[in-house]
Amino acid sequence: MALLNFKKRDVAEKAPVNPTVEAFLQGYSIEVMPRTAEKVEDFRALLPIGTRVYIAHIEGTPIEDMVKTAKRIADEGYPVMPHFPARIIKDAATLENWISMYQGEAGVDQALLLAGGVAKPHGDFDSSMQLLETGLFDKAGFKRLHVAGHPEGNKDIDPDGSTTNVNDALRWKQKFSETTDAEMALATQFAFDAKPIIEWADGLMAAGIDLPIHIGIAGPAKLQTLIKFAIACGVGPSLKVLQKRAMDVSKLLLPYEPTEVLTELANHKAANPDFNVTNVHFFPLGGIKTNANWAIENGGASAKPVNS
Repeated sequence: MALLNFKKRDVAEKAPVNPTVEAFLQGYSIEVMPRTAEKVEDFRALLPIGTRVYIAHIEGTPIEDMVKTAKRIADEGYPVMPHFPARIIKDAATLENWISMYQGEAGVDQALLLAGGVAKPHGDFDSSMQLLETGLFDKAGFKRLHVAGHPEGNKDIDPDGSTTNVNDALRWKQKFSETTDAEMALATQFAFDAKPIIEWADGLMAAGIDLPIHIGIAGPAKLQTLIKFAIACGVGPSLKVLQKRAMDVSKLLLPYEPTEVLTELANHKAANPDFNVTNVHFFPLGGIKTNANWAIENGGASAKPVNS
């Protein structure tokens, strides 16, 4: 009986959902890979129906596995957005075949276009801009196209640490968005500090780049896991948030949760409705189930995904 009372008290003492964060989580999306999706028995037990699910394409993954995963998730009630990494797509014929397979077998009509994580292109394409220039996504009638955004820069694109090349590419994508019927948005790398994100988003608006931003957020995970991924993915100044946490012995063994960064972004959005960060995109580095449960506990269960 004492144990039962303890559990009841735990539930009673649980912090209430922050309505500002709940509103900010509306339309959140999440990323999976075929091998991690296989471990989920039924996505309907984890995600609100209609949640956008990105499917990451890691080098070496057969396209057949990608399409199979897309079909399975779509059949469970979710719009899927597969990655199209330019540098691992051999040529326009291969790209057209991928598009045809995704559409024909999984009904896909949206995609995330990015350069990809390999240094040397496998064929004709080096950037997402080249994929867009083929016109194949417009020809296929894709309704939504997302491209990469980098709130803290990208040293693969700007080795000198500036944002010159990244910003030039964004200006090109902004102009392209005005010529396509597809809705476009920026899906970003994850970051841990709200301040650089806000400065970056405001800077884009000031430069005339008004594409909606789907901000990348790392889901709950062990601190060591996040630091490893952050270094591998080239996360910039906000990595200091994790390093500072690692120096605090009282927090070292506790799992990281994105509460602080999301609360700050949500508060900023509430105070500045025109703030161009419109959606949250989760990277479930600590596991899909862990991330999905965190979203539910913070209002995600009632979030109604929107077409944005």
